Amino acid sequence: MSSAILDVSSVSTAMGLEADPIKPMRAFDLRVSAVAQLSEHFRRITFTGSDLALFGSNAAGETLDLRVKVMIPSPGHALPELSNIRGSLQDDWYQSWLAVDESVRGVMRTYTVRALRPEVPATGSTPAVPAELDIDFVLHLDGGSGPAANWAASAQPGDTLLLVGPCARWGDCLGIEFAPGESGRVLLVGDETAVPAIAAILETLPAHVSGHAVLEVPTAADFLDIATPASVEVQWLARGDNPHGEIMSRQVRSLVVPAACAVGEEPEDVDVDATILWETPAAATGHGLYAWIAGEAAAIRGLRRYLVRDVGMDRNAVAFMGYWRKGQALS
Repeated sequence: MSSAILDVSSVSTAMGLEADPIKPMRAFDLRVSAVAQLSEHFRRITFTGSDLALFGSNAAGETLDLRVKVMIPSPGHALPELSNIRGSLQDDWYQSWLAVDESVRGVMRTYTVRALRPEVPATGSTPAVPAELDIDFVLHLDGGSGPAANWAASAQPGDTLLLVGPCARWGDCLGIEFAPGESGRVLLVGDETAVPAIAAILETLPAHVSGHAVLEVPTAADFLDIATPASVEVQWLARGDNPHGEIMSRQVRSLVVPAACAVGEEPEDVDVDATILWETPAAATGHGLYAWIAGEAAAIRGLRRYLVRDVGMDRNAVAFMGYWRKGQALS
């Protein structure tokens, strides 16, 4: 599958960096270099691209829970050309894309970068290794996958894809929400859509950090090996026939129990059918527990209420993200 290159996507050798505009985000024209079926529901696609050296990460070169936009062309149509790629969906590139007829503009979906590996220069007789970017796609084999997951299910080396992500030349990396500050304990919770982010976070935590990571996935066959230098206990939960988020929520309630005298504030009610549930403090305060929770919006809303109201956690120590909503397509 091929896609048209947006007219601001790549740095051509003729243009040179000095003529390439510096913006918070840019488009990256990528090519599939490898495909790995990690489990029944997880498929890793590895991408390369001539300008991946310009792909942004945090100051330590980590991607953590970095979100990117994956652009999938409509069958029989190239992606429309856009005049600007900027750092917000409210800017004109997104509005220009929305103005194109739905049947020809393609679809845009949000994914988390699983890993980013910089180019390794050639040394002596050893050839250079190009920069690579991994995205783990969740496949729903019951026919419920969306266009991006359907693309991933049939992707092969050589296929191309357009990705909108942060530009390293800008400085600050947009799309990273994980900000535990000086917290020494973490609670990481998510369903299968949050597994890539939680896995990337766990790999970067320092050894002195303790806590729990609770991961709910469709089946036990989807339990993956995750290495972490931290003293964080990773707990995999197989959902099976249980309602989405139920066993994950039950496990969190067993791990974090309200104190007898703790009374927290009542968080505002969020209509997850009408708006996105998303609250991420700039940085956690203090050295106590920091919670990062993402997944299906209705399940996340319930956990948000429990931790803030019942447990009494400071809202500045909790990040809640409704990655998706059952029955709805979110860009």
